[in-house]
Amino acid sequence: MSREIIRMRDREVVGIAGGCAEMEREADSQSDYSESHITADNVYTSNTTNLQKFLQLPQKGAVIAEYVWIDADNNPRSKCRTLKSVPSSVKELPEWNFDGSSTAQAPGNNSDVYLRPVAMYPDPFRLGDNILVLCETWMSDGKPNAFNFRCDAAKLMEANAKHEFWFGLEQEYTLLDVNGWPYGWPKHGFPAPQGPYYCGVGTGKVFCRDIVEAHYKACLYAGINISGTNAEVMPAQWEYQVGPCTGIDMGDELWMSRFLLHRVAEEFGVKVTFHPKPIPGDWNGAGLHTNVSTKEMREDGGMKAIEAAMPKLAARHAEHMKVYGEGNEARMTGRHETASYDKFSWGVANRGSSVRVNRSCAEEGKGYFEDRRPASNGDPYQITGMIVETLCGKVEGVDLAARALNVEPADTETTIESKMP
Repeated sequence: MSREIIRMRDREVVGIAGGCAEMEREADSQSDYSESHITADNVYTSNTTNLQKFLQLPQKGAVIAEYVWIDADNNPRSKCRTLKSVPSSVKELPEWNFDGSSTAQAPGNNSDVYLRPVAMYPDPFRLGDNILVLCETWMSDGKPNAFNFRCDAAKLMEANAKHEFWFGLEQEYTLLDVNGWPYGWPKHGFPAPQGPYYCGVGTGKVFCRDIVEAHYKACLYAGINISGTNAEVMPAQWEYQVGPCTGIDMGDELWMSRFLLHRVAEEFGVKVTFHPKPIPGDWNGAGLHTNVSTKEMREDGGMKAIEAAMPKLAARHAEHMKVYGEGNEARMTGRHETASYDKFSWGVANRGSSVRVNRSCAEEGKGYFEDRRPASNGDPYQITGMIVETLCGKVEGVDLAARALNVEPADTETTIESKMP
């Protein structure tokens, strides 16, 4: 039997080709443990009934603020603090810090990384006056952390504000059981071929709709501009859309929506992966299709502005792919509604091209284009920032492609020199 191991940032998915004895042994071991000691539901799912008694307790004027940031592995992290009053704006929120050596964002001998609030949202889990706080990460020398891509993206958005960029992101993801296998798939096996699952309805066609519905409502409560959701082509794979959002708000809202998805999935004991090709073979991958529109593209005759953008995107295709997500070459094979990883193409209503122009936009002569290249695990700050940089030109001190290539997780080991008398 052959097997293919797919490396991922979240290190959760094992791709199978023809079987995987190692995964079977791990699953059997987990099953044996659960049966003989404690059920998996008790281990991985929230005890909502017990928790609810405590969530209803009065807080006597205090506010719980959960600070959220992005780590070196492109995953959200969070921790909570108590505020004495309800902040009226993000400017009233205090800076905080965390141990960057535990997230590969700082060395052990200089581990403090600072959290600077940039956006806040109502908390859909604790309700009341409690809030979620999205933060940038900064170092003690006053420079942005190596993994703070929001800072550069914000500079690009501000410098090109006159073009009034609108973005809409289509976030695809896959739900996994506790052993890392797509949720609802047969143990050690595969479901029926793709066909009935896209926008499917009914048992055996969709899995974990409860998570999708809960996430949808959580986003709406938090004020995220979520615009829709649907089941995807591969079973256990889903998509939701966020936008349109202007400028840097797009990255902020997409990241908070990802955080909410992980937190909702916690309640159900289910894992979320954004890997672009979680299962090799004849199964669709997962993308982060990025819809882009400028003021010029939305005006009458805007199709000319859309067409003028295509050679600019083509000229920097290789640079875009550097920031469009990890493992994307496994997804972009020219099959399963993807273009070639190495070659740029565009067309009207063509889902096999790098960039697609909606047919209605072509007929109306204005609108937007859809960049279909980004992988589902791509960073929205880098993606939207790179598009603005390509279409409008570079901003002094900002080079997203070069920075993405050079950034490396920090050496978190602390070396202590000891001098003997």
